Amino acid sequence: MILSDKSILEEIEAGSIVIEPFRRDCLGSNSYDVHLGKYLALYENQELDARKHNQIRYLEIPEEGFVLQPATLYLGVTAEYTETHRHVPFLEGKSSVGRLGIDIHATAGKGDVGFCNTWTLEISVTQPVRVYAGMPVGQLIYFEVEGEVENLYNRKDGAKYNQRTDKPVESMMWKNKF
Repeated sequence: MILSDKSILEEIEAGSIVIEPFRRDCLGSNSYDVHLGKYLALYENQELDARKHNQIRYLEIPEEGFVLQPATLYLGVTAEYTETHRHVPFLEGKSSVGRLGIDIHATAGKGDVGFCNTWTLEISVTQPVRVYAGMPVGQLIYFEVEGEVENLYNRKDGAKYNQRTDKPVESMMWKNKF
């Protein structure tokens, strides 16, 4: 079951959902709009290695925006910090963003119960498009969880994306044993 706007507000009041900054005008009937933060990141090397720590470099989106190019993976970040203590958050792109040919995540649209951070976006585009810090990029929807959660993400041993940040975070696949 997806939470309604009233249910999201009740969970925020109860502290089981945290959205900072929270703006009432971003609350839809069953979702909350999130915005592109001011930082993007690019991998330093063209060839990436899943077993190695691939380094990134950050850039700050200027006031006049930044033109994303096809065939390049950009890591973005939401302007909003979120916490979800009793629900499963899903991040989906806004249809207006999709209609510009922008995908905001390659695979990681689902968060875990206990996720507490900004969301790193895996951005790709089909043609050149100018983006701006603060533009709406996605919407969070929250699903009910049936049963008690034993292993919250923010308390999980080996959770790779727990450190609070306002910048995109590169892949930590290299920390896995394979």
